[in-house]
Amino acid sequence: MTERQLHFGLNVLSDGMHPAAWQFPDSDPNSFVDPSYWIGIAQLAERGTLDAIFLADSPSLFQPPDAPLTAPPLAVDPIVLLSTLASATSHLGLIGTVSTSFEEPYNLARRFATLDHLSRGRAAWNVVTSSDPYAWDNFGGPGRDDAAPGRADRYARAAEFVEVVTALWDSWDDDAVLGDKHSGAFSRVGAINPIGHRGRFFRVNGPLTLPRGPQGHPVLFQAGGSSSGLDLAARYADGVFAAQASLPDALRNAEEIRRRSVGYGRPRDAVRIMPGLSFVLGSTEEEARRRNDELNALAGERRLAHFVGQLGVDPGELEWDEPLPQWLIDGTHASPGSQGARDIVVNVARRERLTVRELLERVISWHRLVVGSPEQLADAIEEWFVAGAVDGFNLMPDVFPSGLELFVDHVVPILRRRGLFRHEYTATTLRGHLGLDRVPDRSRVERAG
Repeated sequence: MTERQLHFGLNVLSDGMHPAAWQFPDSDPNSFVDPSYWIGIAQLAERGTLDAIFLADSPSLFQPPDAPLTAPPLAVDPIVLLSTLASATSHLGLIGTVSTSFEEPYNLARRFATLDHLSRGRAAWNVVTSSDPYAWDNFGGPGRDDAAPGRADRYARAAEFVEVVTALWDSWDDDAVLGDKHSGAFSRVGAINPIGHRGRFFRVNGPLTLPRGPQGHPVLFQAGGSSSGLDLAARYADGVFAAQASLPDALRNAEEIRRRSVGYGRPRDAVRIMPGLSFVLGSTEEEARRRNDELNALAGERRLAHFVGQLGVDPGELEWDEPLPQWLIDGTHASPGSQGARDIVVNVARRERLTVRELLERVISWHRLVVGSPEQLADAIEEWFVAGAVDGFNLMPDVFPSGLELFVDHVVPILRRRGLFRHEYTATTLRGHLGLDRVPDRSRVERAG
């Protein structure tokens, strides 16, 4: 077995990553609000000894109210769902996405600290910012403009937000709970302290209402590939959910994160780099391609409409068998949405001169797509891992639960035989799974310094 081991998160987007996943014969269109469906997926992931389940989120439907939905939405609140999954699993990490654009640090710090306690150390927060105009329309009120702020302001708020949250997680010393039944003193004097934060965006006194959790801090993930997003990851994150579609781009992205981490005084390997990996599996490549063709036929023109929305272009500017618009290739005009994710697609299209149809055979929702046999998928995973471009992947099967079952039953054994992935859990916390130490008590560190 090699010293370095793969890490796998499982990104669950309702019925699957493919736009037509909910239309597949073995899919239930109503499963996205069925607790038994989610519990089954989490337990299947745990059977495969995956590190964590990863829940994306959006506080909007991403579209005008008069347009019909074409797929199940990201409907459920991640933290509420993860609390349910915590009681149905014993080792699987629980990663929930919450945007710093619409929340308050105290509420978020308290909810994730609670989840970390109730799961015995398996909680993680995926830090994101939001530019979706439909989401901003849901959070109007005093102090809120109608339009989303610019990228610089969003990320400045996010950085201060993380600073406040981590300070609140440290507002109790590790030995704060005394519990002296004889004297009646429940806490140690001086061990629970306000944080007294006064910043550009937030005024928070603290302290938090509950002690430090089993991990010290819940794990911090970050998702976002712009320069601002990479900087946020390098400065604060334990893991990054990157979007990469080619090995050269993935290598450059990894080096940039590692270089910036060192710049913030952290080790080069401080951040676990785990890009999304979507896949369609079959016992042979031919079988996998038949499955992919079936899904593509069910989706029809919605695949192109989905792609248009992600790139932030006019629907009339994309044609199946034409390259991307030159202005997009040149990068001369800004467009809405995720700059980092859009660059992933544009870089591949520019370098390999691909048409839209060819791009959609390589990339799905900005992420690398592999269609093939278990051996081919294992080879693809190993190539990037051995090259040092990744520490693992956030898995994005085409359809749930069948795509995940194929991965657990047929790909995981191959990776284990190659010495690249664990045979069983050797830790009980998510930090342990990821090879990360518990975050030490800040007060003790300061006293020791």
